[in-house]
Amino acid sequence: MNMPEPYKKTVLILGGARSGKSSLAHQMARDSGLPVIYLATGVVTDTEMKERIQKHRNSRPQSWLTRETPCGFSHISENWTGKAILLDCVTFLVNNLLLRENKEEAAYHQLLDEFNYLFEKHQQEGFYFLMVSNETGMGIVPEYPQARTFRDLQGRINQWLATKVNLVYLVVAGIPVKIKGEA
Repeated sequence: MNMPEPYKKTVLILGGARSGKSSLAHQMARDSGLPVIYLATGVVTDTEMKERIQKHRNSRPQSWLTRETPCGFSHISENWTGKAILLDCVTFLVNNLLLRENKEEAAYHQLLDEFNYLFEKHQQEGFYFLMVSNETGMGIVPEYPQARTFRDLQGRINQWLATKVNLVYLVVAGIPVKIKGEA
């Protein structure tokens, strides 16, 4: 399919917690002028998480459609041609699948299956595709094995995604820095 811009664009936005990566993704989706579908991967696990999810919901325009996708996307059959798809965030998806699969390699392969589905859908339908993900490898080595496994899996997925997208931004203190893509 010969798609016009911005339908060819695939964007990965990386950063630490509270770096401004979601704000950048929201702004890019709004600036596209396209109808937005928000893929939400967060799961309510306690009161604090419930409040965080509600805060995220409140920050989105009411015109945006939300799809709850805590464990993947392959169940989605709706056509996204001509839309902006905002996945926020990859990190929760990694966490959710790692907890469900309980093994790094099984979770990794499930993640690849889910993301391959999205990239194939992008090729077939043409949509502006934005993904938000945490850069978890810049801190200290976690004390516990499960946290180290999560950090390693997140890093592997971020690296894989970065090879698949047109643009990659790293957000630090609210400042986006383009690290891959057109000049």
